[in-house]
Order: sequence, then structure tokens, then C-alpha cells
Amino acid sequence: MIAPLSVDEERRLYPIIGRGRDAATKLEEGDVDDAERRRLLRWRHEGQEAESTLLRSTCGLVRARVTERGYHFGNDELEAAGVEGLVNALHRFDPAKGARFSTYANYWIMKLVNQAVQQQAGLSDTEMRRVLALQKLERAHPTRQLTRREVATGLGVSLAKAADVMQMSRDLTARRYQSTSFDEEADVRESADQSDAPSWVIDELRRLCGDDFDAFWQFTFRTTPMEEIAREHGISRQAMAKRIERCRRAVRESPSGERLRRWFAQQ
Repeated sequence: MIAPLSVDEERRLYPIIGRGRDAATKLEEGDVDDAERRRLLRWRHEGQEAESTLLRSTCGLVRARVTERGYHFGNDELEAAGVEGLVNALHRFDPAKGARFSTYANYWIMKLVNQAVQQQAGLSDTEMRRVLALQKLERAHPTRQLTRREVATGLGVSLAKAADVMQMSRDLTARRYQSTSFDEEADVRESADQSDAPSWVIDELRRLCGDDFDAFWQFTFRTTPMEEIAREHGISRQAMAKRIERCRRAVRESPSGERLRRWFAQQ
């Protein structure tokens, strides 16, 4: 990352990027003489350098959006989603419309980071939209905690649905700050052999997770990608993520949760 660009610095890059893209198109089409080819190659390179500068100067938005969601900057999936949003913005951006690139990129970064959060938490599109709407409502009232009735009115839902959304938001917040390995998406464990675990750990996890024990174990120790686990169970990745999140919640809320967390932390 480099320091953010000023408005003038950013706008000076736009024609260089445009010329570089035009040059790249002409090079692909071919049928140019040697002198023209050298000129087009130079312009394409200058355009690529300008794009790189624009991306690097805007990378701070990725960090800001990830940490704004309450996550530590180091969550690989969220960082990757933010960078993907930034690159998407660069390819789609039209400076002729008058907006700053950083303003336009912020939308795409936020969109993809939110999708990654949703995927990690196993929320549906509707659930994620309501959680985000609740968070926006809470930011409008920073000095007090909203009542369930206020949330229901603000979101246009029933009291029961408001309670569900408030609980989902609390669960999402709790996941952000979990320090134990079974709650860290990006944590990679070296030992994943169930035979190495004490019998009380296996018995308790089987009791808490039920039929999803194997999926929870595989995902926690990163022995199998989420997509493959989902395929093995014949369900979608999102549905599998929800099941694993339910296992995590059961572990956190169980009387033996603290003991289990200590064991996972020692692995």
C-alpha cells in the first residue's frame, strides 16, 4: 500500500490508464508497424503502472472495511474479498462519470467484504441484509441500546423477527473476537488426527455437534475445504457453513466450552 492520492493526483492517472488500455487493444488486434508497436507497448506499460498506483493507493480502503466490520486485518478470506472488489472496481470504473475512483471502489469493496462475512457466518441474503440494516440503525443511535420494538419498527419486521435479527447480529459480533482456534477461519492446525484427541473431547464434541461432528472437525483443522465438505453432505457451501456455525455456537455456550477452548488453543 501507498498513501492515498489527492483528487488531482488521481485524475492525472485516468488518461494514462485510458491510453494504456487503448494501446493494449490495438496490440491485440495486431497489424501495426514496428515503430507503432514500440509506442503502443510503452503506453500499455505506462497504463499498467498507473493502474497499479491507483490500486495501491486505494488498498487502505480494504483494511478500513475489514476492520470496520470488527475483524482483525489478517482474515485472509475477507482481505481477498476486499482486494477482489477493488480490482472489480478498477475494471468497471468510468472516470467520465465524474466520481472519484476511491468513492466507486468503496462500494465494491464493501459489497464483497459483506458477502465474505455472510459466507463465513452462514447467513442467507435476507438475514445478512437485515443484520446490516440493524447495524446501520444502531450507528444512528450510538449512545443507547435499541429495544426490540424499536428494531422491529426500524426494520419493518415483527417483534419475533426483530429478536432473531438482534441475536444474529450478536452472534456475528461474538465470532469476530473469538481467539480460540475453532473460531478462527484462517487458523491452520498441524494435527488433525482424532485418535490424538482425549476421549472426553471427542465425546463432548460428538454430543454437541451430532451428525455434523466430522464436518466441524474437518473444517476446524483445515483437513478438507468447505466446498468439499459440503459436497460430501450433498448440500450447498452456505448450508454447510450454517451447520458448522451452529456447532461453534453449541461449543461456545456449553458448560464445557471453556475447557474445550483451552484444549483447542493448545493444539
